Order: sequence, then structure tokens, then C-alpha cells
Amino acid sequence: MPFLPGLQLCEKYYQQAVRPLLDSHFPGLPHSAALIGPGSEVLGFDDPMSTDHDWGPRVLLFLHENDQARQAAAIHQMLANHLPHEFHGYPTNFSAPDPADNGTQQLQAITHGPVNHRVTTQTIAGFFAGYLGLAIGQALTPAGWLTSSEHKLRTLTAGAIYHDDLGLRQVLAQFRYYPNDIWRYLLAADWTRIGQEEHLTGRAGQAGDEIGAALIAARLVRSLMHLCFLMARTYAPYPKWYGTAFAQLACATNLTPPLQNALRAHRWPERQAWLVQAYELVAAQHNALGLTAPQPAQATPFFGRPFQVIAQNGFAAALLAGISDPAVKALATRPIIGSLEQFSDSTDLIGDLQRQPVLRQLYR
Repeated sequence: MPFLPGLQLCEKYYQQAVRPLLDSHFPGLPHSAALIGPGSEVLGFDDPMSTDHDWGPRVLLFLHENDQARQAAAIHQMLANHLPHEFHGYPTNFSAPDPADNGTQQLQAITHGPVNHRVTTQTIAGFFAGYLGLAIGQALTPAGWLTSSEHKLRTLTAGAIYHDDLGLRQVLAQFRYYPNDIWRYLLAADWTRIGQEEHLTGRAGQAGDEIGAALIAARLVRSLMHLCFLMARTYAPYPKWYGTAFAQLACATNLTPPLQNALRAHRWPERQAWLVQAYELVAAQHNALGLTAPQPAQATPFFGRPFQVIAQNGFAAALLAGISDPAVKALATRPIIGSLEQFSDSTDLIGDLQRQPVLRQLYR
């Protein structure tokens, strides 16, 4: 059976199976239908291997608060009783959540009886409170933007809306991308991070620590890649899909070879040469944005040492100087820590909504 990407499968599922049942049993019910939130298929990166966990015909249904309270259970049961057991060759029935595997569900074929489906109902406000820890209708503060998972923001803007009576599209529009001054701050944070480490890969290598030098180089490659996502005004995904999503950026054709070669290098001079090529390409991208006066786009020696650097040319300072929002301007007077995912790669920290109020204190 040919693989059908999840976004397409779920759109067909809504239009051909779910919507007709709603119209028949709950005529005129205002709702929105979408595929947003968790899942590789939401990002368009699913493949046949994705079908073994939390993948299959599914839809998120959004209801008015009163309808959710009064009719959610009846809608769930109606769909369980009337949905087909198979759709486009895939079971519509899912296993129970596996407590030993973070609640993972798998496709499970059945031929009769109610379907344990994944057509979920919720309110728009409830979804965003549970997924991002945010109140709809309340403007995000700078700290709110900076502590929101970038990967999750991508899953809100990369999915699909199949029907929209309730204004879901308008709600999602506010998350399309960072406000301009937050964007400048994040760009400056990556340049700052590069400036703190770009000379260290050569220093570690010169001291005989090629493993340490390679580790620092890998961190620099990630920062350069993140800068490219920012420059393209595109949210970066979490690590599993980082390179896949990077390959879709316009700059990837020229940047991928030096970045790959920097990671493959075995000695620091070769590693530095490839990093310098990448630095200069990214610096040229910065200048093409026109956010600041043109900055020197050639690497230079680090205070007379044989280590080539570029961030000291002033990219971060120039970006911060253009910030006008008083709240973001105040952040720019302190050490530039950037967003949650720029200063931490802890999955547990990034995904823990209960810690968000504490994390926001970092920006006070």
C-alpha cells in the first residue's frame, strides 16, 4: 500500500468520514477541524516508519465552550459507533495508551464493535492552555515568547486547518512568527553565543583536545543553523527534524557543505577553515536582511591568535541597538541569554509547562 502523508490522510478522513457523520447527527454544529500540535505528520516529515506510533487517521475538533461541555461525550460515542473500521487502507481504531511508552498509541485493526478513534474534541482556549500554557486573547509578553517552545510554535504554524467556524485560523495567526524586536533579540543571542565560543574550537585543538574542539564546533554549527532559521523567519523544530527542516531553507544549498565538512574534520585547522566559510556566508545573509548597517562579513584573527572569528565584528550590538520595545530593550541591557531553547537543550525543561512561570522570572 502506498504511503499517504498524515496531513493528506487526515484531511480526507475529516472530509469523507468525520464531517458527514457530524452533519448527520449534529447538524449545524459550529466547529473547527485541524491537525496541529504534536506529531511528525503535522510538520510534513512523516514517513512509513512514523506509522508505528501515534500516527493514523485523526482530527482535532474544536467546539464552543457550551457545546464542549454538553455534547463532547455524545460526539465521541457517535463517532465510535459509526466511523468505518478502516480508512484508505489504515485502521481507524487505536490501541489504549501505553503507560510504559509515554502514552503512545498504535493503529490496531478491528472488524466490529466501537472504534477507539482519535477524533478529539476540545475548546480552542483549552487546547492552547494545555499545549502552550497560554491564555487566548491575552497578548504574549516578551518573557512569554522567549519561554515558549519553538518546536511547539512550529507545530501550530505548519499544520493544516480543514474547517473553521470558530476563528482558529485567526488565533493561530498571532503565533505566525516572533514580533520584530523579539526577533532581533534572538538573532543577537545567537551571534553572542557564537562570539563566546568561535575561538575555542581552535584553542582546544591546538592544546591537543580534538574531541573538545569537535564538540565546540558542533555547538557552533547548531548556532549557525539556528541563525539561518531565524533569518528565514521560520521556527526551528526539535533535534530529530533539525537537519530535515534546515535542508528546506533557501540558504541550505550553499551552507550544508561547509557545515558538514566542519563536523567531519579531524584536525582543528581544517575544521576552522570550514567554519570560517560558514561564518562568512551567514554574515552575508545578515547584511542582506538590512536590519542593521552592513557589518564586516570576513573573519579576522582573534586578538592576534591564529583563530579566525567573525562575531566580534558587531552583529549582536547592531541588532540590539535597533530594538524599540521598552521591555525588550531592558532585556538587551543584561547578558543576552536568548530564548529557552537557546540556553537549554533539556527536553524535560522545555516541555514542562509548570516550570514556565519560574523560567519567565529569568527575564525580569
